[in-house]
Amino acid sequence: MSYKLLVVDDEKLIVKGIKYSLESDGMNVDTAYDGEEAIKLFKQSSYDLIVLDVMLPKLDGLTVCQMIREESTVPVIMLTAKGDDIDKIIGLDYGADDYLTKPFNILELKARIKAILRRSTRAAAEAEANGDVKKVRDLALEGSARRVVMKGREINLTAKEFVLLEFLMNNPGRVYSRESLLDTIWGFAFPGDARTVDVHVRRLREKIEEQPGDPKYIHTKWGVGYYFK
Repeated sequence: MSYKLLVVDDEKLIVKGIKYSLESDGMNVDTAYDGEEAIKLFKQSSYDLIVLDVMLPKLDGLTVCQMIREESTVPVIMLTAKGDDIDKIIGLDYGADDYLTKPFNILELKARIKAILRRSTRAAAEAEANGDVKKVRDLALEGSARRVVMKGREINLTAKEFVLLEFLMNNPGRVYSRESLLDTIWGFAFPGDARTVDVHVRRLREKIEEQPGDPKYIHTKWGVGYYFK
């Protein structure tokens, strides 16, 4: 399969070299040169792995990694010019899967990328074999891994979007009112109103539906509520 990666570094020569090397191996590579651009691309696309420099303009790499972890389990390899052990610990605590110190050998980076991608692919296969995956047409939800995959690509969902989708998938065909979903997903003490459900359903459709205006998965029963088909 062809993997899609995001490479983030403010040193353009490094980005160019990594991109060329990975694309030579058949991978698809997007690039960003600052933290804000990285987050923007992350929210727009689904990636199999992200290579992320620590020292970035606008938003530093640790903050970017933390923001990614709030929405996704996509593997992250962090790059840094610092070699102290404390920096590695900090990076891993923020959610990084691996750490590489500059200057690095591109062959070592590629070896680490391929190792992580193999583990991710194997973990997904094991989860499906163990019955931990709910699959409907092109959409798959991995419960314990907290991952949603569409046509082999991970979809970046917030925690509440994931719980909402999981609940609806666990109860296919059953129609839930907005008030019922609000109580079940957000809890009785949630200060918001039923429009919160509408917003989350709309965002879910934008992420998992090919045509959000004509959904295949999350349907509306007018005057009643929502259901998963």
